[in-house]
Amino acid sequence: MSLLNRAVFDASALISAVLQPAYVPRQALMAAFDSHTLFVSPRTFDGLEKVLHRPEFDAYASTAERATFFAKYKQETMLLAPDAQSKQMAEGACRDAKDRKFLALAMACNAGVLVSSDDDLLSIKIWQGTQIGSPAAFLSRAVN
Repeated sequence: MSLLNRAVFDASALISAVLQPAYVPRQALMAAFDSHTLFVSPRTFDGLEKVLHRPEFDAYASTAERATFFAKYKQETMLLAPDAQSKQMAEGACRDAKDRKFLALAMACNAGVLVSSDDDLLSIKIWQGTQIGSPAAFLSRAVN
């Protein structure tokens, strides 16, 4: 499996994908399902599940739609717990400590790309060989 075909999507990109199914984040995720192996850690997976249960999202997507999205995401991703070295390398790598779990996962799975809508991650651009880009940038590369 090519390193370029390993990807991590952070929570910001995934939440946008589920709440706005006609927009770029969903298109990027669907393209990634077709062309990449997506990785998730127990921590990022549990975090997404909790966020998707928030009642403030009811206005954008029904509970059933969010559950269907989560089930597909679970089916399409590979679970990997980052090792201690990956976690240690991610410490201090991002100004928002909550985003470090995505960097640790990207390092642990040797991801070629980390897709994010979060400015704290996007400002890094490249970290330990992993390209960090927006869903639009990912989609642009995936279709070309």
